[in-house]
Amino acid sequence: MSSNRRDFIRKAAPVADLAAVPAVACGQAVASDGEQGRGNGHGHHRPPRKEVHYPGGGEPPENPLFSPIVTYGNMVFVSGIGAHFEGDIRSHTDHVLGEIERYLESVGSSMEKVLKVNVYLDTLDDYDGMNEVFRGRWGTEPGVRTTIAAAAGIPGDSLVEIDCIAVI
Repeated sequence: MSSNRRDFIRKAAPVADLAAVPAVACGQAVASDGEQGRGNGHGHHRPPRKEVHYPGGGEPPENPLFSPIVTYGNMVFVSGIGAHFEGDIRSHTDHVLGEIERYLESVGSSMEKVLKVNVYLDTLDDYDGMNEVFRGRWGTEPGVRTTIAAAAGIPGDSLVEIDCIAVI
């Protein structure tokens, strides 16, 4: 029986072809030896790397607790953004969405390229008001969304905090 398995394995796809499966499954381009893609010009794919971005291009004066924007390959991760001023849910949501749009555009993405959004509300009573401002801000095919009310509230007295994942 073990000889049948060995015969099967020998006749199966070459190992080099199988190495591309994880990259393709993750949506990454894989160039063969004769192709030039997002590689180094020799047909070799460069692995993505984490890059931290700060609004306005500045760096924090000390080691931060978290990064505002991180890219990894063609993925964009935007940290939760709140609105830390007096206002209602509509003004807070509008402010937060404007900041998210600015962050995304600063790294070459856009609201239309958002795949996933998390919305954290101070209270579910604000759900309809948040949706009034939220609707239409993400293009005709918005990403998936989760909305919850945070039991202990939103840090910094914001009525809403939103984070997202997008592509470039």
